[in-house]
Amino acid sequence: MDLLLWRHAEAEDGPIDLKRRLTPRGEKQADAMAKWIRAHAPKGLRILASPAVRTQQTAAALGLPFETLNALKPNANVADVLAACGWPDGSTYGNAVLVVGHQPTLGQVAALLLGGHEAEWSIKKGAVWWLTKRVRHREAQSLLKAVMGPEFTHY
Repeated sequence: MDLLLWRHAEAEDGPIDLKRRLTPRGEKQADAMAKWIRAHAPKGLRILASPAVRTQQTAAALGLPFETLNALKPNANVADVLAACGWPDGSTYGNAVLVVGHQPTLGQVAALLLGGHEAEWSIKKGAVWWLTKRVRHREAQSLLKAVMGPEFTHY
């Protein structure tokens, strides 16, 4: 299974967290990363997004259908995110899932899958971390396939 973790792009400050919108810079970041994702993502990619406006805008930049899940809201827990996307076997959405979400949860997911325990890893705004699950010598392994930030897409 491939799991892509996409942190929402830069958002404005605001008193109501779920209603915060992308800044103009954030819109450029989302567009740039969407272009990269469309060029590199695996076939059959299912896209899941938090209900927060900034994640909805980030996901919408792809121009592809996506599903909104409350399990991905800000401050969601790691277990809920992994269950929502069906990691590690792809049982829920298939073998390729893109989660558009938030810190600190996405960093905690990456830490658990790559390091074996939850930790406070930071995923930069607008960046994508691409993880994959494989079996080698009858042992399941999580691998980091790619990390891409919007600044490397020349937005």
